Amino acid sequence: MTKTTQPKSGSEIFVPLNMLKKSPRNVRKVEHTAAEVEGLAASIAANGMLQNLVVEPEHDGEGRETGHYFVTIGEGRRLAQLLRAKRRQIKKTDLIRCVLDTEHDTHEISLAENVIRSSMHPADEFEAFALLHNEKGMAADDIAARFGVTPAVVRQRLKLAAVSPALMAVYREGGMRLEQVMAFTLTDDHTRQQEVWQCLGWDKGADAIRRALTEGQVAASDRRAQFVGVEAYAAAGGVIIRDLFDDENGGYFADPALLDRLVLAKLEQEAQAVRAEGWAWVMVTPEYDFRATSAMRRVYPTEPDLSAKAQRKLEKLAAEYDELEALAESEEMTEAMQARVSQLEREMEALKGQPVYDAADIAAGGAFVSLGYEGGVRVERGFIRKEDEAPASQRREAEQEAAGKDGEVSTALPDRLVAQLTAQRTAALREAVVQRPDMAFIAVVHAFVASTFYVGNRVSCLDMTVRTVYLSAHAAGIDESPQGRACSDRQAELAKGLPGDVQDLWDALLGFTQEQLMHLLAHCAALTVDAVVRPGAGSSSTLKHAEGLAEAVSLDMAGHWQPTAANYLGQVTKAVIVEAVREGVSEEAAAQLADLKKPAMAEAAERLLADKGWLPPVLRSSQQSTETALAA
Repeated sequence: MTKTTQPKSGSEIFVPLNMLKKSPRNVRKVEHTAAEVEGLAASIAANGMLQNLVVEPEHDGEGRETGHYFVTIGEGRRLAQLLRAKRRQIKKTDLIRCVLDTEHDTHEISLAENVIRSSMHPADEFEAFALLHNEKGMAADDIAARFGVTPAVVRQRLKLAAVSPALMAVYREGGMRLEQVMAFTLTDDHTRQQEVWQCLGWDKGADAIRRALTEGQVAASDRRAQFVGVEAYAAAGGVIIRDLFDDENGGYFADPALLDRLVLAKLEQEAQAVRAEGWAWVMVTPEYDFRATSAMRRVYPTEPDLSAKAQRKLEKLAAEYDELEALAESEEMTEAMQARVSQLEREMEALKGQPVYDAADIAAGGAFVSLGYEGGVRVERGFIRKEDEAPASQRREAEQEAAGKDGEVSTALPDRLVAQLTAQRTAALREAVVQRPDMAFIAVVHAFVASTFYVGNRVSCLDMTVRTVYLSAHAAGIDESPQGRACSDRQAELAKGLPGDVQDLWDALLGFTQEQLMHLLAHCAALTVDAVVRPGAGSSSTLKHAEGLAEAVSLDMAGHWQPTAANYLGQVTKAVIVEAVREGVSEEAAAQLADLKKPAMAEAAERLLADKGWLPPVLRSSQQSTETALAA
């Protein structure tokens, strides 16, 4: 355009899209996001460009107009139109309605356009989306397309619009945050929403709201829910309460009783495969309990016998494997070497085959099928009940026969004399053992292992009492905790290296390395540790020893336990809860809890103490107790 025909400032003009440029004096330096441009493009396509662009003419170095225009206000809309042109919804030469401004300072009006503006309140936005859906019949997908957002975002906004009008009024007045409104979308029951809001104490956070609304329900992250699965639960008529604002969208299973029945039914299905192995009995239990198996003898599978040819090949592969491992200690392994190591491992495992149970043990023994810690199936095999053992008369005959072979004690001598003679032998044996600490160590390990791994067998001549202490009677579910599973997995792994018959144990241990013996002894000794303070029991020397042992092994319970409403805070008085928060967090935090009811106080304290490392006095070491006292 020439100067003589240039419209006046403030006039409406139409400029081809490809003649519009971003103004170098636009104060907005951070680019519009792709989502923002997408939303503008969708809105323009549906409703047209509701607001004109404000432009000024571009000049060259000599002050002449170039024919292009700088967009002073409306850069986002220009980018949206360019996106529509790229998608061939419009042409690059299509005319765009603009307002010419050559009077005002470009920098100032750009700043004013970005700063002096008032955004719509989110609640108004939610209700506007709901009006399109409820009164104009637009589906979520259609609304999403018109506003450049995803259908999931539209569904979230429609869900927010369905929250109680009374609570939405609180939100508009600033008495509630958006995350709290989001938490209320777990139910469409306005009465229930308002009851929860009114009953919450000091802690009205989103987590507290969710807990109140889902009380008695099972989170999708629960191992029972993971095991059954959403599809099976829904097919059985179960209702799932969805949380549209949960990134994983897991929700809550609303019928715990149905879920428990489905868990048992699925475990029963899994048990069919175990029964097919030929076990005399298979017991299905939701929780695996060590105590239930404590009176049973347990047998373990053994490695299958290899042919001479297979044994030779295995030894050859093992030799090559050892060479590569030794080489890795002195130089970095190449990819080819690492691949060969992996291949050797696979080939050796294939040659060894899977461990197998003795057919007689399968015929007499049984297995437990239960729910594992992480939502899988836990199968524990090889348990033989007392009533399924060989008759006592047969065992006595076998023992007498074995005694006759191992070293007969003459029955012609008087019992009193036999006792005198063997007492002399015992005294001499004690002195001999003292001279051989290595053999004394093996004898102690033998006594421990015989009592720990071979139930009901007394084969050691050492008069030692080794008794596994089961903790499930004091803390339900402890056997399925990470520590409980680690213990049972370790026992099963160690058992693989032990003979099936306790009579062969001594000879087997003589061939063990010092490291193997130490591992066995540590495991057996650990299972005898009993530091449980029982009702009515006062302090004792054993508990004092437990404290010393804990310090010697540097036990820090903060790494294994933290207070929750279920395991501690809900079982103590309000005064104890307040004191815990005072010690673990601050005086101010403790004071804020003072007026809450007990359940709300316990839940609030759980959140405040999370990851703070606070421990109740009974779980602290002496040093921790001293430090806490000094800090008070």
